[in-house]
Amino acid sequence: MEIKAKIGIRIKELREIKNLSQKDLSYSSDLDRSYIASVENGKRNISIVNIEKIAKALDVTLKDFFNNGKFDNNSASS
Repeated sequence: MEIKAKIGIRIKELREIKNLSQKDLSYSSDLDRSYIASVENGKRNISIVNIEKIAKALDVTLKDFFNNGKFDNNSASS
């Protein structure tokens, strides 16, 4: 699985755990809703700055964001 897809899946997973809509997340992260949607769908490259904004909006640290089996070295393909 591509890293863009892994990050998108993780954002969606955390967003749903917090019971937030894409609109809610876009408002709290100061990013456009369509940008959030395209990142969640693995269609956009996302900067670490925007990952940090999203993590803060989801009330998780970057460590917790990436502390997930999806990001293990053995499972990374790109």
